[in-house]
Amino acid sequence: MPARTIPDRSIRICADRGGTFCDVHASFPDPENPKERKEVVVKLLSQDPANYRDAPTEGIRRVLEIATGEKIPRGTTLNTDKIDYIRLSTTVATNALLERKGHKHALLITRGFKDLLLIGNQSRPKIFDLNIRRPPPLYSKVLEVDERVTLVGYTSDPQAEEHAIKFDEHGKIIRGYRGKGWDRKGDAEGPGEVVQGLSGEAVRIMQRPDLVRVREDLQKLYDEGYRSIAIVFCHSYTYPEHELQVAALARTLGFQHVSASSQLLPMIKMVPRGVSSTADAYLTPVLRQYLDGFFSGFDEKLRDGKVRSPRVEFMGSDGGLLDLNNFSGLKSILSGPAGGVVGYALTSWDEERKIPVIGIDVGGTSTDVSRFAGRYEVVYETTTAGVTIQSPQLDINTVAAGGGSCLTFRNGLFLAGPHSAGAEPGPACYRKGGPLAVTDANLVLGRLVPDYFPKIFGKSEKEPLDVEASRSAFDKLAAEINASVSEDKKMGLDEIVYGFIKVANETMCRPIRALTEARGYATSKHILASFGGAGGQHACEIAQLLGIKTILIHHYSSILSAYGLALADRAYELQEPSSTFYTQENRSVLRARLDKLDAQVREELRRQGFEDSRIHTERMLNMRFEGTDTALMVLPTASDGDDEDFEAAFKRVYKAEFGFLLENKPIIVDDVKVRGIGKTFDSLGPSVFKEVERIEKRAVDPAKADSTYSVYFDGVGRVNDTPVYLLTSLHVGDTVKGPAMIIDNTQTIVIIPGATAVLTSKHLYITLD
Repeated sequence: MPARTIPDRSIRICADRGGTFCDVHASFPDPENPKERKEVVVKLLSQDPANYRDAPTEGIRRVLEIATGEKIPRGTTLNTDKIDYIRLSTTVATNALLERKGHKHALLITRGFKDLLLIGNQSRPKIFDLNIRRPPPLYSKVLEVDERVTLVGYTSDPQAEEHAIKFDEHGKIIRGYRGKGWDRKGDAEGPGEVVQGLSGEAVRIMQRPDLVRVREDLQKLYDEGYRSIAIVFCHSYTYPEHELQVAALARTLGFQHVSASSQLLPMIKMVPRGVSSTADAYLTPVLRQYLDGFFSGFDEKLRDGKVRSPRVEFMGSDGGLLDLNNFSGLKSILSGPAGGVVGYALTSWDEERKIPVIGIDVGGTSTDVSRFAGRYEVVYETTTAGVTIQSPQLDINTVAAGGGSCLTFRNGLFLAGPHSAGAEPGPACYRKGGPLAVTDANLVLGRLVPDYFPKIFGKSEKEPLDVEASRSAFDKLAAEINASVSEDKKMGLDEIVYGFIKVANETMCRPIRALTEARGYATSKHILASFGGAGGQHACEIAQLLGIKTILIHHYSSILSAYGLALADRAYELQEPSSTFYTQENRSVLRARLDKLDAQVREELRRQGFEDSRIHTERMLNMRFEGTDTALMVLPTASDGDDEDFEAAFKRVYKAEFGFLLENKPIIVDDVKVRGIGKTFDSLGPSVFKEVERIEKRAVDPAKADSTYSVYFDGVGRVNDTPVYLLTSLHVGDTVKGPAMIIDNTQTIVIIPGATAVLTSKHLYITLD
């Protein structure tokens, strides 16, 4: 390979490390035409300890070899002079949570609340289960701290505003509390200094922490080997002072990671705030350990973060990029799937037509499903592996059915998943003695052609998929299945294998219906954007099951999570608690708070290198009706005079979510939040729908197929001469009618009978009859 001259700071690399495969998308200036950028794709196994230590590092090494034309031996410390940025999404924290392999840590909590997180919110999801096994807490030890603050007054006081303590603009008390329980001596119900909290509420300090005692207790923890702690004190969302004092003390004693709940997410509700803090203390050290290993594969410039150094950015769970300082275990739980959501949302949405899109990411281990209707759907409380976490995350439903899902026959039932063959050993066809999986079923049915599949298997990493291993394993399973049924119900091998595919398809449809029909949206009125390595083999049949007529498959669909990283924007957000009624008088106060946060967010993004023209902010209020505990984070609707109308927006969202309004209840604002977005690109050009209308379509002659192959289709059976087209040999406007297969280096797309695929510049546009 001849060496090439590549300018410094010009190679852009995005790596997505999934459960089975690690996908890398990179671009660099074309040496023959420097104004154009050349794109390369590298796909490798996420785990292959016999050949490399870390998959993203190995992928980047291969990219640098391709871009520079120079041979770089494995294990070499990689030079980063040529790199502009590296963007990573990782499932390290997610896997640590799922497998319970996080970091040992201790919980520091207000005295008397030792068992709070164990008790939780007392929800009973399996109410009739006679043997309930709840997951153990993430922390290993609890340390109670003798501190206590309380809020003055009580929440359900019908005259709360009249009775509340009045503060001046400097936080000094003008008039004391006058409601029920007032001791008629001081400013509150009892002794203790009264201060104004961040939310505007009056806070009475009943007991300050004894820092000498706390230091002794922390030292004991340190001596026992604890290096990570979570701090959760009562009402710290509005009065964080005690948490900050203890956190500072812990850092001076040498604790490497301190998760103070008030700094992590200053929101009301102590249980989810506490669990989130313990999750962060449990996961962030594991994530940091992985990142230290990743950075050790590169020269020092990558980590120092100076202006002329290459940037390293990470995909957060909410679909925004974060720098190293802002990336944590809590923010990385959906890091992997979030890149795919960004990828399909930006490449499939049409601003004029506004047809909502369902994204289905069929990976090796699981299938992730999400919905996009103009903006990312974000949830603020989610449960992962039995742990309820309070942190903004994209609304992604995951089901354990993917290319690596194990196929079994049990009690007369065909099962696909939830167990996965993973990358090590992988499905039976991976030549490592693995179990039967969905990939094996697709291989036996002819939906994967070994000649076109990457030859990365076996000990040499150069062998193709092993069809015979899959077929012989299915022969054994078919014999077992047919032995369990009567003579007239015996099935052929293809029928049995396709039965497993049908089960897997139905499993993948379940979360789609939960995101659409269960929320009042007609599934058939969506577009299906299919991606992930196994997506193309299932997309047409899933769309058929759901009544969807249009499918979009991006040219980079098998690595769309990595490609989405290249399109993602940098995000930075700030949030403060509030406890304010949404009234005409208070609107100006809320607007001033939003303005202040807006200015701070813009300043941070400027510091990160964005010009004002590339900074966009979203201003939000977390609102609820008085007397309810369900708050909704809402963006305003523009009203007359370009004023922000949060009330109308809240009522619209509440009605859509719950189907009714509490007309006579006042509205309370729990939090004010500003999310800043630094745009990293200008435009992706006209949408795929405009392109399909404009291009001249022409049918492709089956004689132009690269080969034919025997493929099984539902209702048709084996089609021995199914044409196999190479994506690279098709041209824009070419139309392929099913049954057919379209293949490139990283994916196989099955076009079923009755489906038509049109090639556009960036997509396959598939319609079903």
